[in-house]
Amino acid sequence: MELSTLDYSFIVVFFSIVLGIGIYVSKKSGKDSSEFFLSGRTMPWWLLGLSMVATTFSTDTPNLVTDIVRTNGVSGNWVWWAFLLTGLLTVFVYAKLWRRSNVNTDLEFYEMRYGGKPASFLRKFRAVYLGALFNIITMASVTLAAIKIGGIMLGLEPWETVVGAGLITVTFSALGGFKGVVYTDFLLFFVAMSGAIGAAYYLVNIPEVGGVEALMANDLVKTKLDILPNFSDKKALIMLLIIPLAVQWWSAWYPGAEPGGGGYIAQRMLASKNENHAIGATFFFNIMHYALRPWPWILVALASLVVFPDIASIQEAFPNIDEGKLGQDLAYSAMLTKLPSGLLGVVLASLIAAYMSTISTQLNWGSSYIVFDFYKQQLNPNATEKQMVAVGRISTVILMVLSAALALALENALQIFDILLTFGAGTGLIFILRWFWWRINAWSEIAAMFASGIISILLKTTAIGPFLFAEETGVFPSWSEYVFVVLLTTAIWLATTFMTKPESKETLRSFYKKIQPGGPGWAKIVQEAETDGVQIAKDEKWSVPQGITAMLLGCVLIYSIMFATGYWIYGRSTSALILTGIALVTGFLLVKAWNRMKDNIL
Repeated sequence: MELSTLDYSFIVVFFSIVLGIGIYVSKKSGKDSSEFFLSGRTMPWWLLGLSMVATTFSTDTPNLVTDIVRTNGVSGNWVWWAFLLTGLLTVFVYAKLWRRSNVNTDLEFYEMRYGGKPASFLRKFRAVYLGALFNIITMASVTLAAIKIGGIMLGLEPWETVVGAGLITVTFSALGGFKGVVYTDFLLFFVAMSGAIGAAYYLVNIPEVGGVEALMANDLVKTKLDILPNFSDKKALIMLLIIPLAVQWWSAWYPGAEPGGGGYIAQRMLASKNENHAIGATFFFNIMHYALRPWPWILVALASLVVFPDIASIQEAFPNIDEGKLGQDLAYSAMLTKLPSGLLGVVLASLIAAYMSTISTQLNWGSSYIVFDFYKQQLNPNATEKQMVAVGRISTVILMVLSAALALALENALQIFDILLTFGAGTGLIFILRWFWWRINAWSEIAAMFASGIISILLKTTAIGPFLFAEETGVFPSWSEYVFVVLLTTAIWLATTFMTKPESKETLRSFYKKIQPGGPGWAKIVQEAETDGVQIAKDEKWSVPQGITAMLLGCVLIYSIMFATGYWIYGRSTSALILTGIALVTGFLLVKAWNRMKDNIL
């Protein structure tokens, strides 16, 4: 397809602004490592919240949602909708704890919470494991989506997309640091949302689809509309709803939805002005991420079923696409080729914005691990601020090159999502409990990390997986594979916890004194300290019960808004009105709960 002068104008102007921001803030960002990675811890909640939303709106996200909807229907999205519980637990319980820690990266937490060589090893290993390995896989999935968009919409070869999209992104990321990332995210958010909404509105109304009413009445679409899985289909109910809500949200480590907070979400909380700004940023992010953003992607995915009912029809329409890159996720890009001049330029700019936002965040976050948790800790403890910024910029470029190379070998977004989800299965409970249970030690986390990874690899690459979980002949139902990994990993890390020594009194008391986590899980440590004449606990009410209440109210609020929006689109007014009413009542109750919590924090 050919772009008009107007389309090119949108894209050129957008690129110019983004690079201009990176160059503008480069001098201040290069001042020291705190500025380069945390912008001096002065960021307001609304800017950080928008940055979180922009970051999680990557080029692979609409592709992933399209793949899910075309494969499992709208209800298939519970595989990521369930992470709202994790997100709101972070908002109302963990955000203030992260901000109190005042660490440079969430991995620095390890040597605050644990002690000795195990803590040091854990921090270094996770720096490479997350900052390099997992980060490269995540960026590769985003770049894969860019490759598919470039191939479908512009006829570009994979390497051309990788070089073109990656070069500008890595340039402004290396120059601008975290401040450049957050400032550009502000622009990228509005560009990305405008493109997504504009594309959904236009594509639902093209002649082949015929508008919302015709779309909802289409035989290929009607079977995909249910927001909840069919309760008579036991397997679908278990895989799409029960496991995500009962097990997955608290047990899995997944980038952007880490139980207890972590990764680039923690980076933004650490960059906030204070605890209240950290809480406000993460709550704003969860509202925007779950309640307001999914439906434009879902509508395009549903419309694609009408225009491209199967993979064969996509292949027929785009014969030049490499067979190894064909998949259901390609339907989103295929639909965008039907956009008119002008809107096409806006949408392409929005997709570029989504790509750049996610990649720039991953680059800055990943390089922060490499600088603070590996280079400074392991290689050069006396590193100057200038050296740390230089290493941060060099590692930014290296991470970009490696992720681009991996992207050329991958096939589809859902494949990567499943790998990442299973690989972190069973570790999430530790990230939730380590703040509130003194007995967890560094060996607990080491055991969980290796157990989850090794078990997942064995199930995916050997005959053990098919023997245990094959669709027809396995010992256990195929849907139980994830639960199996979680249970076995949990049993291993719990056994390891009680078989190894607890952390020293000095480490535990120091952690408690700084963080003030409170609760029965620390009662033994507080009592022992008081017996020894050491005061580590402040006169502060334990806010976790209130936090959990606020979390549950927040879940009802956001799910109600999300599903009310869907039912308004579907034309099911009664259900939409009921859910809207529930959202209003829950919102009122949440405000009251939040005010009580805020008084405790202040």
